[in-house]
Amino acid sequence: MSGVIALIDGEHHPAAVRDALERLAQRTPVRGVVFCGGEEKLAPDVLEDAERHYGMAVAVGDDPHATLRALAARLADVDAVVDLADEPILDAAAKLELASVALDLGLRYVAADMELRPPPQEPLDFDGPSFAVIGTGKRTGKTAVCGHWAALLREHGARPLIVSMGRGGPAEPQVAQPDTALRDLLAIARAGGHAASDYLEDAVLARVPTIGCRRVGGGLAGASVETNVAAGIALARALEPGTILIEGSGAVIPPVAVGATVCVVGSRAGALEQLGPYRLLRADLLVVTAAHEGIGAELERWARGPVIHVVLEPEPAEPIPAGARVACFSTSAALPAGIDPIVASPHLARRGPLADDLARAAGERCDVYLTELKAAAIDTVAEAAERAGARIVFLRNRPRARAGEPDLDAALLKLYNAQR
Repeated sequence: MSGVIALIDGEHHPAAVRDALERLAQRTPVRGVVFCGGEEKLAPDVLEDAERHYGMAVAVGDDPHATLRALAARLADVDAVVDLADEPILDAAAKLELASVALDLGLRYVAADMELRPPPQEPLDFDGPSFAVIGTGKRTGKTAVCGHWAALLREHGARPLIVSMGRGGPAEPQVAQPDTALRDLLAIARAGGHAASDYLEDAVLARVPTIGCRRVGGGLAGASVETNVAAGIALARALEPGTILIEGSGAVIPPVAVGATVCVVGSRAGALEQLGPYRLLRADLLVVTAAHEGIGAELERWARGPVIHVVLEPEPAEPIPAGARVACFSTSAALPAGIDPIVASPHLARRGPLADDLARAAGERCDVYLTELKAAAIDTVAEAAERAGARIVFLRNRPRARAGEPDLDAALLKLYNAQR
């Protein structure tokens, strides 16, 4: 019978904790106990002879995270961590950090009024290299990083295929081929589909086969309520790629086991608050798109592999004709180097202001509409460009390591080569 590891503190009287541990042991075997700190109600000798006071051995260390990991490594038949501690030793933030460690160990975390389970990780059943690109939230740059990695692998002959999860993905997994063009996207939008879904962006900009999948809902630990990724993986295997990359959605983690994971960090809060650390612990490489100074030291505490800070540099996916009157539409204020657009709209995800910007582009007789392939890019911007007789050129965000940082492409290829 599987048992549990209990977390305790010194702000509770040992007699009260002992009784609670005995009652817990009546329900499930208590395989071990971790002392998380505190001394308000501890006599000086309690921890020196913990078994006499608590009724069982207690693991004590300077860092409860490390103590929990060391104890779990020595124990068999453990499936949960039960939290009997409380603030001020374990406030909400500290509880969620320990929950992140428990989940990373594959254990449930059970507290007084909640239970967290590790997200499901089904076998991929694929012999080639496999990777996941996850994020600490929405708009971190996952699609840019995943697409860049896929294009890099394509150039190295790895025959990559992307499986992409999305809130607007298709009801049944769909394959987008590398030759997907604007006319195909317009047809999808005019049929009522989401023509700027991440899987379409991957196919168009990375020029690799991409399978679009759907997910609904997201839990604190990264599970989804519903997803058709399993069917998407089966379709991917049938296409016999050389490499599979699976792109997460928002902070949701793909529900399959892969060979290595890259986590894209978009903000300090997303990475370090709530269960953000769990996502960091899953990663073999952290790609940091957040601009916050000083975040690196905090990330190093959780990182298992390299941490590379990057900038997402917008660039046209094809050359812009000399003398073109350019209108640029994106979800941020960043502009591509060397291009001075007549209209620069950061409102691609805000349809009200976007309509005003499109009217201004038409009034300025812009003949090239440069747009990210997101949000309203097709059903609004491309349709407006067609009415104005303007050409659509897609804008991609290329991840480049900041000055003094390790080479991103080398790190991505290293992960790939480790699985060959």
